[in-house]
Amino acid sequence: MSDCLFCRIIRRDIPASIVYEDDRLLAFNDINPQAPTHVLIIPKQHIESLNALAPGEDAIVGEMVRRAAAIANTRGIAESGYRTVFNTNRDAGQTVFHVHLHLLGGRSLTWPPG
Repeated sequence: MSDCLFCRIIRRDIPASIVYEDDRLLAFNDINPQAPTHVLIIPKQHIESLNALAPGEDAIVGEMVRRAAAIANTRGIAESGYRTVFNTNRDAGQTVFHVHLHLLGGRSLTWPPG
Protein backbone atom coordinates (compact mmCIF):
# COMPACT_ATOMS: atom_id res chain seq x y z
CA MET A 1 0.00 0.00 0.00
CA SER A 2 1.78 3.11 -1.23
CA ASP A 3 0.57 5.64 1.33
CA CYS A 4 1.02 3.41 4.42
CA LEU A 5 3.60 4.89 6.80
CA PHE A 6 5.17 1.51 7.56
CA CYS A 7 5.25 0.49 3.89
CA ARG A 8 7.11 3.74 3.23
CA ILE A 9 9.61 2.85 5.98
CA ILE A 10 10.08 -0.60 4.44
CA ARG A 11 10.78 1.03 1.05
CA ARG A 12 13.17 3.48 2.78
CA ASP A 13 11.09 6.46 1.67
CA ILE A 14 11.05 7.48 5.35
CA PRO A 15 14.08 6.97 7.62
CA ALA A 16 13.86 4.76 10.69
CA SER A 17 16.25 3.47 13.33
CA ILE A 18 16.25 -0.14 12.14
CA VAL A 19 17.28 -2.81 14.63
CA TYR A 20 16.53 -5.93 12.58
CA GLU A 21 15.64 -6.90 9.03
CA ASP A 22 15.17 -10.10 7.07
CA ASP A 23 13.20 -10.99 3.95
CA ARG A 24 9.84 -11.01 5.83
CA LEU A 25 10.21 -8.66 8.84
CA LEU A 26 11.51 -5.24 9.76
CA ALA A 27 12.03 -4.00 13.32
CA PHE A 28 12.77 -0.41 14.27
CA ASN A 29 12.77 1.87 17.30
CA ASP A 30 9.49 3.69 17.93
CA ILE A 31 9.83 7.47 17.40
CA ASN A 32 7.66 8.08 20.47
CA PRO A 33 8.99 5.49 22.94
CA GLN A 34 6.87 4.57 25.95
CA ALA A 35 9.73 2.65 27.62
CA PRO A 36 13.54 2.56 27.32
CA THR A 37 13.08 -0.26 24.81
CA HIS A 38 10.18 0.34 22.44
CA VAL A 39 10.63 -1.50 19.17
CA LEU A 40 8.03 -2.06 16.47
CA ILE A 41 8.17 -5.37 14.59
CA ILE A 42 6.31 -5.36 11.28
CA PRO A 43 5.84 -7.74 8.38
CA LYS A 44 7.10 -6.45 5.05
CA GLN A 45 3.83 -7.60 3.54
CA HIS A 46 1.09 -5.05 4.07
CA ILE A 47 -1.58 -6.51 6.35
CA GLU A 48 -3.94 -3.90 7.80
CA SER A 49 -4.52 -5.49 11.24
CA LEU A 50 -4.81 -8.82 13.01
CA ASN A 51 -8.40 -8.90 11.76
CA ALA A 52 -7.13 -8.92 8.17
CA LEU A 53 -4.84 -11.94 8.56
CA ALA A 54 -5.59 -14.65 6.02
CA PRO A 55 -5.09 -18.34 7.00
CA GLY A 56 -1.89 -18.51 4.94
CA GLU A 57 -0.43 -15.60 6.93
CA ASP A 58 -0.63 -17.19 10.40
CA ALA A 59 3.10 -17.95 10.52
CA ILE A 60 4.08 -14.29 10.25
CA VAL A 61 2.59 -13.59 13.70
CA GLY A 62 4.77 -16.31 15.23
CA GLU A 63 7.81 -14.90 13.47
CA MET A 64 7.04 -11.45 14.87
CA VAL A 65 6.71 -12.78 18.42
CA ARG A 66 9.91 -14.82 18.16
CA ARG A 67 11.78 -11.80 16.80
CA ALA A 68 10.50 -9.68 19.70
CA ALA A 69 11.88 -12.26 22.15
CA ALA A 70 15.24 -12.28 20.34
CA ILE A 71 15.46 -8.48 20.42
CA ALA A 72 14.52 -8.47 24.12
CA ASN A 73 17.35 -10.92 24.74
CA THR A 74 19.80 -8.79 22.74
CA ARG A 75 18.72 -5.67 24.64
CA GLY A 76 19.23 -7.40 28.00
CA ILE A 77 15.59 -7.19 29.10
CA ALA A 78 14.52 -10.80 28.57
CA GLU A 79 15.22 -11.86 32.16
CA SER A 80 13.76 -8.81 33.89
CA GLY A 81 10.68 -8.82 31.66
CA TYR A 82 9.10 -7.17 28.67
CA ARG A 83 5.68 -6.69 27.14
CA THR A 84 4.48 -7.43 23.62
CA VAL A 85 1.33 -5.74 22.34
CA PHE A 86 -0.75 -5.87 19.17
CA ASN A 87 -3.24 -2.99 19.05
CA THR A 88 -6.12 -3.80 16.72
CA ASN A 89 -8.26 -0.96 15.38
CA ARG A 90 -8.87 2.53 16.71
CA ASP A 91 -10.43 1.79 20.11
CA ALA A 92 -7.38 -0.30 20.99
CA GLY A 93 -5.00 2.47 19.96
CA GLN A 94 -3.95 1.33 16.49
CA THR A 95 -2.93 4.47 14.61
CA VAL A 96 -1.00 2.95 11.70
CA PHE A 97 -3.06 0.38 9.84
CA HIS A 98 -0.25 -2.06 9.07
CA VAL A 99 -0.12 -4.88 11.60
CA HIS A 100 2.72 -4.32 14.07
CA LEU A 101 3.93 -5.71 17.38
CA HIS A 102 5.17 -3.38 20.10
CA LEU A 103 8.08 -4.65 22.22
CA LEU A 104 8.31 -2.63 25.45
CA GLY A 105 10.75 -3.07 28.31
CA GLY A 106 13.61 -1.67 30.28
CA ARG A 107 11.41 -0.39 33.12
CA SER A 108 8.67 -1.73 35.34
CA LEU A 109 5.40 -1.84 33.40
CA THR A 110 2.13 -1.45 35.28
CA TRP A 111 -1.17 -3.24 34.76
CA PRO A 112 -3.71 -2.49 33.49
CA PRO A 113 -1.94 -0.63 30.69
CA GLY A 114 -4.47 2.18 30.30
